[in-house]
Amino acid sequence: LQSRKETRMSATRYSDRKPKQHGVKGAYVGGDWVDIEDCAGKFNLTASGAPTPSHETCESCPNKTVCPRSATRHQSAKPDGSYDVVIVGAGCVGSSIARELSKYKISVLLLEAADDVTQGATKGNSGIVHAGFDDKPGSVRAKFCWPGNQMFAKLDSELHFGYQKNGSLVLAKSEKERPILKDLLKRGEKNGVKNLRILEKDEVFELEPHVNPNTVAALYSPDAGNLIPYEFAIAMAENAADNGVEVRIRRMVKAIDAVDGGFTITADHWEPKPYAAKMHPSEATIPEPEVKSGSPVPAVLIALAGAATAYYMSGSDQFSAAQAAIPLAVSLGIAVLILLASSSKPNRVQGAGKAKDARKPVGTGGKRVTVEEMMVGGSGSMSANNGVVVGTEKIKCSYIVNAAGGYSDKISAMIGDDSFYIKPRLGDYLLLNRDQGHLAQHTLFPCPDPVLGKGVLVQTTLWGNLILGPTARDTYLKEKMDMSDEDVQEFILGKCKDLVPGFDAKQVIHGFVGARAKNSTGDWIIQESGVNPKFIQAAGIDSPGLAGSPAIALHVVGLLQKNGLSKEKDPKFNPIRAPIITPKDGWKGIKAGPVGKFTDPKKNVVCKCEKVTEAEIVTAMRRSLPIDSTQGLRKRTRAGMGHCQGDESNYNCECRVADIIARENGYNKVEDIGRRPWPATSTLPQRWLTDDEKENMHKLQGQ
Repeated sequence: LQSRKETRMSATRYSDRKPKQHGVKGAYVGGDWVDIEDCAGKFNLTASGAPTPSHETCESCPNKTVCPRSATRHQSAKPDGSYDVVIVGAGCVGSSIARELSKYKISVLLLEAADDVTQGATKGNSGIVHAGFDDKPGSVRAKFCWPGNQMFAKLDSELHFGYQKNGSLVLAKSEKERPILKDLLKRGEKNGVKNLRILEKDEVFELEPHVNPNTVAALYSPDAGNLIPYEFAIAMAENAADNGVEVRIRRMVKAIDAVDGGFTITADHWEPKPYAAKMHPSEATIPEPEVKSGSPVPAVLIALAGAATAYYMSGSDQFSAAQAAIPLAVSLGIAVLILLASSSKPNRVQGAGKAKDARKPVGTGGKRVTVEEMMVGGSGSMSANNGVVVGTEKIKCSYIVNAAGGYSDKISAMIGDDSFYIKPRLGDYLLLNRDQGHLAQHTLFPCPDPVLGKGVLVQTTLWGNLILGPTARDTYLKEKMDMSDEDVQEFILGKCKDLVPGFDAKQVIHGFVGARAKNSTGDWIIQESGVNPKFIQAAGIDSPGLAGSPAIALHVVGLLQKNGLSKEKDPKFNPIRAPIITPKDGWKGIKAGPVGKFTDPKKNVVCKCEKVTEAEIVTAMRRSLPIDSTQGLRKRTRAGMGHCQGDESNYNCECRVADIIARENGYNKVEDIGRRPWPATSTLPQRWLTDDEKENMHKLQGQ
């Protein structure tokens, strides 16, 4: 009776069948919904004591020069230039470990091969915080999933990435499947998962009236949650950086040598070819300051001063130090003029017509991201971005954490540990418009496949979209890799129709693929390397790695400390991170119009579908992680994520955002800004589906 009462209470919670959408008239905080009038004290926060730059604090910043590219503003190296810990890989696991380590008085460097954090498997998954009832008892997965699940409410109350405790249902569509529910229940209890129970048909339909009418029962886990995976990892990495962790992106680790009881890492620093051509000739990691038109410093004087300085620094015996003092002084004087010329306050008016001149959004043609590229950042990888190596770095450290996801076997092999290898499994998804989100209040699973796992699911995302997927295409199986795009779409739509028959496939707005880092051992690898105990493996972590990541981080820190890492806590650690987005109440207080019409950043909307303001874009850029692409801002603010997908003919939001990046980062050419690629991993025929293509989706659904 008590259980049925709880079910009725849950059903009442969802009685309007209109799911709350994060950022729309409120926000999710710590798993629960907070109405917009209450957000001021619970969501719209300033991180007390933590650096949270915004469009306002940037105005008063004493350093008016452009922020660094491909690295945080600060460095955390010790006086001798070395680090205590280097973490390789900035997905949800690596970023969680970085944040946990930032609580201690140690120097930490987080390295990422791609052009932003969270570009690998963390970007391309369902965003489910699993409860852990499906994992094999006694496995490493089972050890970390439930404890990790229980950490998310507190993490979100501190970091404000958006977390909803929506619960999950595993649906049995016949009496033959009921024993599977019972087995899952027993398995979950062995794994320590609380609050599990089996619902009968009437209880299921009280909670979910749109599921398959043949449903006879379901396993209910009220503790399962839902978030946007890349927003979670960004929040973890950002808070780690706020607390002193150094982050470098676009660093491909090429070699690791064991030296003097520690390690020397060799990493290539890459940049997109157009940007690399403009970098400083003598210091590959520092971009050449660009002098805007109208600057009082003639370009020829800059060249002469640079030449004089370089000549002196070369050690030529033709000049004495005294003789070189004159050109050196001239050089320093001109450098001051350059600094003054570049330090004027940026014009906060959004654009000056540049958005109209920017490169148009791409939605046809293009190059598909390969599986190999997915292992090192997918659409953010070096090869996918036409990248070139601009410098090689030697990084010394005492400990390494291997959190490189799909590339973790290659990183492990660099120290001679070849105890496992990665077997990538592709998971394809389709994303539907927000008007379909009312069809699922919980995460809805079929009964699991004994080989392929949890199966294709239906879920409403934190932002209100309906997400369908994933597939489970093992890359070593030819028949899986030979599936056409239509085969993949038909498979997803058919499986999901069996869960929720009434969704409208014509409302598909996006498709993507993630590569899960399954490995040859069959379980996660979280341990000291057998080759070197100072090399900690957090490798081969696939689903439910997102749920387990904060618990994995605690364990990894324990392994490091067991092997001698300092346990001294940093009393200055600040766990609080302010959110980037501001909840909106319709169009109250914000304005949409032609480029340049509205000059107040807080009111000026640059993405109409998602109601993203210029202030939110600039705030995201002025946080502690480096950003220089529309994709990076898309992940942080949702600009370009809406139903029009950045359509130029609608509001042209991608170009507007590119304009702001150019202005804020001091680039003369808006065309040089990193943009959304096509098709990347999408299986859709083009970015903006025609009516005929939408109708074909409808046919593939089997309607």
